[in-house]
Amino acid sequence: MSELLVIGISHKTAPVALRERVAMTETEAERFVRELVSSEELREAVVISTCNRTEVYIVARNSVDAESVLLSKLAARADIRPTELVDIVYSPRNCDAARHLFRVTAGLDSMIVGENEVQGQVRRAYEAALAAGTTGPFTNRLFRAALQAGKRVRTETALGTARVSIPSVAVTLAEKTVGDLGESSVVVIGAGETAELTARALSEQGVTTLFVANRRVERARELAARFGGDVGSLDELPQRMIDADIVVASTSSPHPIIGVSELEMMMESRDGRALLLIDIAVPRDIEEGCGEIPGVRVLNMDDLQNAAARNLQVREGEREQASEIIEDEIDRFSGWMAQQGATPTIAALREHGASIVEQVLAENDGRWESASSRDVVRVEAIARAVMQRLLHEPTIRTKALEQGGGHGRIAVLRELFGLDEVPEEAAGASAAAAEADFGQAAEVRPLRRES
Repeated sequence: MSELLVIGISHKTAPVALRERVAMTETEAERFVRELVSSEELREAVVISTCNRTEVYIVARNSVDAESVLLSKLAARADIRPTELVDIVYSPRNCDAARHLFRVTAGLDSMIVGENEVQGQVRRAYEAALAAGTTGPFTNRLFRAALQAGKRVRTETALGTARVSIPSVAVTLAEKTVGDLGESSVVVIGAGETAELTARALSEQGVTTLFVANRRVERARELAARFGGDVGSLDELPQRMIDADIVVASTSSPHPIIGVSELEMMMESRDGRALLLIDIAVPRDIEEGCGEIPGVRVLNMDDLQNAAARNLQVREGEREQASEIIEDEIDRFSGWMAQQGATPTIAALREHGASIVEQVLAENDGRWESASSRDVVRVEAIARAVMQRLLHEPTIRTKALEQGGGHGRIAVLRELFGLDEVPEEAAGASAAAAEADFGQAAEVRPLRRES
């Protein structure tokens, strides 16, 4: 029976220095999930990688083996030992894994609780895996249900009405550091969704001098026009930074955009004026060590997390209502999971019982010297009747688990009977056929001895 597993690392378990080592671009994530599903252990895979988390959702037949494979691959990517990675990852399974994704999508697990951007990030991650051909029935159902749960939380509660986001917290920190932003010269590096939100938050604080640097000049020009700023290429960045008061970096570059040596040279031309660098990218856009340069202060995602924890108070009533919605959606998904487990389990249980009967009969074949052919047929019928009666009640109770979200108990049943050792193809008898046979078993009448 297939199981759902997530291996994740987030702002709750690791600092940005570790998160950036496992972070993936869209291209890297696509390559990673393709590699995962090419192994025998894994069947479906989706990767969510944002500035605050990298999570890999997989469907596997053996979750223990799959977890080992996945940890090894993530550790190799981060260039650390798997034992080190174990200390900072979380790995819920089945309904717990689904619950985690639902909470992530709803913004309940975000650094900024209730932030809206994460729903779009989850959707894009799922669509990318769908395009890569690494999803399947399980992950398709899971992610559609998660997006539905997130939509309900935002529609039915006031959790996301404040529209607080990481860029807004970054701008608040900038204001506290340099004072009134209306007179500040700001450079935004990047032109993606986070850069757009940052530019909007700066504009709302009265920033009129805005320079957007990006490799895609057309996209940068669009942002600059929308928020009344200037635009240029990354080649112009060093000169622009000489006049800037604040630089906000938010690109998807795998390597730093601002290095220590270049920044040291640039600071020599600033006549001692301080410079605030805000890095809201993972991996980081600003090289570690830049904050040690005299006159330079660097704020990264860890600093934003601390600020968010101090300043954001989410109303408990809204959190409770959102959690109730999540549990409601989890009940639905759990019921679906149980259905997926019950049908093949009933068939496998019947196949398992029938194989035992056939094995015992085969072992005793030829030992009926004094029995007539009719006696042998009756013995075989008795053996099958015993098997059917013995498994009748477990079959009824297994089917009842479909309505009660009993995926975990079905997994225990399969383990007790060793059903996962039976190829799923061999257990292909339909649940209807199994139910019919067991229904007949309930009415088997005692066989009388011939006089």
